[in-house]
Amino acid sequence: MYLNFFGLAEKPFSITPDPRYLYLSTRHADALAHLLYGINEAGGFIQLTGEVGTGKTTTIRTLLAQAPKDAEIALILNPRLSATEFLRTLCEELGLGVGWEPGDDTKDLVDLLNRYLLRAHAAGRRVVLIVDEAQNLGAEVLEQVRLLTNLETESAKLLQIILIGQPELRVLLARQELRQLAQRITGRYHLAPLSREETVAYVRHRLRVAGATTDLFTPGALREVYRVTNGIPRVINVVCDRALLGAYSEDLHHVPTKLVRRAGAEVFGHEFRAPWQPWLAAILAVAVLFGSARLFWPARTAPAPAAPSGTRPASSATAAPPAAAPGGAASPTGAGVPPVPTRTLAQLIAAHAERGDPDTAFAALFALWNAHYVPGGTDGCSQALSQGLQCLLQRGSFAQLRLLNRPAILMLTGDTGTPFQVVLRGLGPDSAQLRIGQQDTAVGIAELDRLWYGDFVLLWRPGIQSARALSVGMHGVPVQRLRSQLERWRGSDDPPDRSDAFDDGLLQLVEDFQRSKHLAVDGVAGVETQVALDAALAAADSPVLQPPPAQASNRGG
Repeated sequence: MYLNFFGLAEKPFSITPDPRYLYLSTRHADALAHLLYGINEAGGFIQLTGEVGTGKTTTIRTLLAQAPKDAEIALILNPRLSATEFLRTLCEELGLGVGWEPGDDTKDLVDLLNRYLLRAHAAGRRVVLIVDEAQNLGAEVLEQVRLLTNLETESAKLLQIILIGQPELRVLLARQELRQLAQRITGRYHLAPLSREETVAYVRHRLRVAGATTDLFTPGALREVYRVTNGIPRVINVVCDRALLGAYSEDLHHVPTKLVRRAGAEVFGHEFRAPWQPWLAAILAVAVLFGSARLFWPARTAPAPAAPSGTRPASSATAAPPAAAPGGAASPTGAGVPPVPTRTLAQLIAAHAERGDPDTAFAALFALWNAHYVPGGTDGCSQALSQGLQCLLQRGSFAQLRLLNRPAILMLTGDTGTPFQVVLRGLGPDSAQLRIGQQDTAVGIAELDRLWYGDFVLLWRPGIQSARALSVGMHGVPVQRLRSQLERWRGSDDPPDRSDAFDDGLLQLVEDFQRSKHLAVDGVAGVETQVALDAALAAADSPVLQPPPAQASNRGG
């Protein structure tokens, strides 16, 4: 839309991974060097981690473009598989013809893979397995991955493995039962967000690649991009794209600071104030206190009237006692002492670092659903499925969480860069209620947003074995249940002979609901639409972030 206006050949801030747009900051250059080392050197594992949006996938694409000609790379992007399915996928990536019949045996697949690796080694080729989103690997699959490194000759490993994932991967591999795998990791690297200077260079680099001949962002706007995005490349892309669109709509050929703040508000769902506003508020507050003190000071320091003749001033023994503190105890310092300040969220995270692991968070979330979680067992989403619950893993905003209205695990990043998971169990206009371990605490939305980049996982109860997107032309019990829920949401009686066909009438109901909830109005009841509908009809005993308006009076405050 804005390409011709700014003289661009293509969109500079697309979130689709494109090696041409890779900005090799010092961090990204080191990450790429680690991956190339993993391809060129035989043996062990290479581990690359980084927060969501830091450029891991783009780095992978660049690695594939720069891989040596004698390297044969198998890339697995979705590792949420069983051990046998994982082996089949690896064989398919290497071009080995395997079927998907239930009778396929894990040993047969390993033998097939071993024969292929021996032939590749004899021909002088390296075979490399890259697993993206490796934090989603189950314990059984990780053990199978470890066993693959046992495929070797007397002098060399036949398969090099590179694990790439979010910070949870480090937590996963730190488990006691996976210590054998962790001991085989020969290289580790964590991809951190960009610095302020790197953020400015990153924005200018992408604009140049897209065809810009001048700086389209003012210097102040570039500084604001870093402040709003905290140097996360994917967030930078989204914010800058919206800022360019805003400048185009206002007929501005350069993006000012205010449009970056407005774009950030659209992305994160809350207002970004100018950096000087908190300072101005503090100065005004000090001025008010100073003025009040000047009015009050003469009354406190005025000389006392002379005592009548023959009387003595009250001694300390007869002076009035100090005012009682709340609860009946006397205040040791008298009235007017400010309360002890509460700890910030960052301080709470630092104080409870051992309680921010996935097991603790999932256990707390399961408890809200009266479900049972087994720490150190299968992953939380698999355990949820066995109890009639289902996970929804997404990247979103507080506005989306309000819409879905279910407690969720939020992935936070403390000031030290350490990942920390909390359970969001309540969400008001300006504050949120968090559960950290077994402790509940209230924090401001603005403070929470500083440490949360949008990743969350929530649970819901679909009422059927496996929820899937429903659309026009489909039939069955899920469609029938969807119709029943939408009729209840609309306030209509639920007919006993409701149809199980997704017809035009049901399409209209779906679109009406999506429109009312500000969802994409496409008439397809996807999982997000179903979660929002389920929350809108939440039973009195199911956990929500905020009682639905129609039920608020029945839930109690």
